[in-house]
Amino acid sequence: MAASQAVEEMRSRVVLGEFGVRNVHTTDFPGNYSGYDDAWDQDRFEKNFRVDVVHMDENSLEFDMVGIDAAIANAFRRILLAEVPTMAVEKVLVYNNTSIVQDEILAHRLGLIPIHADPRLFEYRNQGDEEGTEIDTLQFRLQVRCTRNPHAAKDSSDPNELYVNHKVYTRHMTWIPLGNQADLFPEGTIRPVHDDILIAQLRPGQEIDLLMHCVKGIGKDHAKFSPVATASYRLLPDITLLEPVEGEAAEELSRCFSPGVIEVQEVQGKKVARVANPRLDTFSREIFRNEKLKKVVRLARVRDHYIYGVSLCCSGWRAVARSRLTATSTSRVQAILLPQPLE
Repeated sequence: MAASQAVEEMRSRVVLGEFGVRNVHTTDFPGNYSGYDDAWDQDRFEKNFRVDVVHMDENSLEFDMVGIDAAIANAFRRILLAEVPTMAVEKVLVYNNTSIVQDEILAHRLGLIPIHADPRLFEYRNQGDEEGTEIDTLQFRLQVRCTRNPHAAKDSSDPNELYVNHKVYTRHMTWIPLGNQADLFPEGTIRPVHDDILIAQLRPGQEIDLLMHCVKGIGKDHAKFSPVATASYRLLPDITLLEPVEGEAAEELSRCFSPGVIEVQEVQGKKVARVANPRLDTFSREIFRNEKLKKVVRLARVRDHYIYGVSLCCSGWRAVARSRLTATSTSRVQAILLPQPLE
């Protein structure tokens, strides 16, 4: 019986010890353990596999995927990052840019702005098509000029009071419908996801005047098309108390874990520790610094239970705008300098 339990633990749990991790090898192939048939079986997979949505809002998504191997779990993560299409700025036609931001850097920043548009309603633009049509292109205009505020106080040094339009935000981007797009999309549906993303800063006399073409693409082609800011997964924590923990030791045990993992209850006048919500734990292994308590707790992770955390790029842009807008990777956004029309 003990041997059977040990084998089952190796098959189902990854155990975290004080100086290492055990049972990290995969079991998803036949002949790994004597007496166990680990060959692929579709009926067994359909019986054990499930997806549980734990939390979902405009900014994030958390769901559990149970009954799969690490290779399949990582494949889903890669699909979220690289295979889901979105709309992003592909071409920038620069008519005038007298700001300190170079045309290429400005085009790069514009390409990383998330666009609120359903990509399922658009087609991929044909290679070599320079103009685009209403079925494969969205067009935005950005025209902002900075001027002095004549009503500013003479002793003021605040740029927000001294200047007008000295900060260029995504709210200054104006959607210009192509063809019959105005009839297909109600007003306000095609826009940047957030209107407070800072694009550039200007000073009096400086101006930005440009036209943007947004097309459909996937993250495999360029990171600007990725619909998520982050997509990661982790194994479900499994925390087991090997013996009762009471009194002051219960309070001390609770402090060794993330808030909400260990709960201290009053039972017949005694403080007793119990595992309340192990999925909240980050496995800091602080418990192994306590010589008295490290032997009463077993830390493990469920081998086939994956917790996915997804931060939606289109809705959670504020959290990642700074890191993405200062990315050093080469952008595919084209900056084309057009001559200013003669007057």
